[in-house]
Amino acid sequence: MHNRIALFRTERGASRRELGEAVGVNPQTIGFLERGDYNPSLELGLKLSRFFEVPVETLFSFDPFPSVASILANQESRS
Repeated sequence: MHNRIALFRTERGASRRELGEAVGVNPQTIGFLERGDYNPSLELGLKLSRFFEVPVETLFSFDPFPSVASILANQESRS
């Protein structure tokens, strides 16, 4: 499973500790999630999506997410 937790966490300016406290897990769990070493439970996935105020499918996918650079390049080429 692929995720964008690190991207959203960095954008929000939250540390792993702050995110962990907000969703009720150890900061190490956040690190495991970000590296893809651990898949969250449904409950944790929903808590994370609530914290970031995005749909759960914006954070998690079975397929790799495109890089931010490629998304920006596609937007520029359409302009």
